[in-house]
Amino acid sequence: MRILFACLLLVMLFSTGLSKLANRQLKWPQKETRYEKFLQQHVDASMTVEKCDEEMKKKWIYNVDNSCKFTNTFILSNEKQVKDICKRQGSPYDTSLTKSKEKFNIVICQLNNGARKPNCQYNGRLHSNVRVVVQCKGGLPVHYAKHIETIESNNATTGKIPMDSTSVPTNIHV
Repeated sequence: MRILFACLLLVMLFSTGLSKLANRQLKWPQKETRYEKFLQQHVDASMTVEKCDEEMKKKWIYNVDNSCKFTNTFILSNEKQVKDICKRQGSPYDTSLTKSKEKFNIVICQLNNGARKPNCQYNGRLHSNVRVVVQCKGGLPVHYAKHIETIESNNATTGKIPMDSTSVPTNIHV
């Protein structure tokens, strides 16, 4: 009788341990919607270029084969502003995408090694005043497609022609 009880206890402990192990490996819920996954991977108002490694790991942003994702973009905004792109704050772009009317700041995290999780290392770059292009389904953003630089974006000119002290303006009328 003691042996039977010990075996039953071992089976129960073993199955409980496997259940906990499975739950630990499945960090994000299986029934996550495409919109929820989009928010988790691409919207973070407090993201900085220095936090790429930390946030990519914390948010479990990997390829399906567990390799490090080559690049990921974070929109530095809140859920409502990003959701509005698919409603009144967006315009059609290409055949099935929507471009934001508003400008956003984004952080692009780009892989700088070929490691597998959890050893991914990223370099972050901040881009300011860009329009984002997303795919919308049911009035919600579900896929980040790209960003479009604007005249006010990083490395863009503001439309002024630089003049040094020896330049003579040609548009002065006397």
